Amino acid sequence: MAEQEHRWPCESCGADLRYSPGDLSLKCDHCGHVQALPDALPARQSALEELDLNRALQDDLPPADMEDVRITPCPSCGSQVEFKGAEHATECPFCATPVAIGTGTQRLIKPQAVLPFALTERQGREAMGQWLGSLWFAPNGLVEYARKGRTLSGLYVPYWTYDAATRSRYSGARGEYYYETRTVTVQVNGKNERRQEQVRKTRWHSAAGWVSRRFDDVLVLASGSLPRRYTDALAPWDLGALVPYSPDYLAGFTSEGYTVSLTDGQTIAREVMAAQIAQDVRHDIGGDEQRIDRINTDFSAETFKHILLPIWMAAYKYNGKSYRFVVNGQTGKVQGERPWSAWKIAFAVIAAAIVIGGIAYLSQM
Repeated sequence: MAEQEHRWPCESCGADLRYSPGDLSLKCDHCGHVQALPDALPARQSALEELDLNRALQDDLPPADMEDVRITPCPSCGSQVEFKGAEHATECPFCATPVAIGTGTQRLIKPQAVLPFALTERQGREAMGQWLGSLWFAPNGLVEYARKGRTLSGLYVPYWTYDAATRSRYSGARGEYYYETRTVTVQVNGKNERRQEQVRKTRWHSAAGWVSRRFDDVLVLASGSLPRRYTDALAPWDLGALVPYSPDYLAGFTSEGYTVSLTDGQTIAREVMAAQIAQDVRHDIGGDEQRIDRINTDFSAETFKHILLPIWMAAYKYNGKSYRFVVNGQTGKVQGERPWSAWKIAFAVIAAAIVIGGIAYLSQM
């Protein structure tokens, strides 16, 4: 399947349009002209498509569910950034390393849905500035640089969502507390006294049974360019706002090609499911304590989606070190690499020492 070249020329001046966050429209940064998003209403009204997971794992998806895309690998961090239309980048949004647009293509599974940006770049930058300002030990220079520096990069990050029906057979034991009274000897004012106390013990009973659960949209990051601890901390996402994929939502933005395979994503999703199933088993066993010896789970009706979620990103280099900050493009939640100021820490330590010394001096007077 040949790659489709998407361009969004302005009807007024011919310059490139950009998707306007929060609106169902495309806006021209050159002349300010606004055009309605061509597929906005049909996309809102149509159902999201789920794909058969087993068929995809066997590389047997219909050609219509695949696409050829241009991928630009970063020579520094290895991220795979996809570029559409006439957009060109001069540096990697993940590490601020200069990159050139590549000409190679990869055949990937098409996105089924996209969560459009709800926050503008200005709103994302304000959220990041407030977050940095709340970090007491952040270097002042970095805070000011981030607040007054260049604009954030709008990036659509790939995720997998997994659905499954599960039925799990378990065996284990239920622990029930009971109490026994015993007599102990304790010393009180140099004399031995005998006292009684209650000792808790556990009586165990064998337990076995079945639990079932239907999982919907277990979210797995499909990118290796960002630490999962950052992107996981951006949750929750309102996946109810997902719309069927249209390249119009990507106008003026970049999107990353997935680097976590569907198979590896399934492994991560099943780990998430297993943790929930274990909770279900403990609830089913009941009692005061539970012991799980074995869980065997059967999976059925497994489907998945490839979706794109919006992130505003900044990669700043300060004093020879790169700092990355990410902003949830839907809610404004911020995460990033926490910078530390050695001078502020040293000042805080000295100030604390002075306070402690003063308290000790006053207590001796």
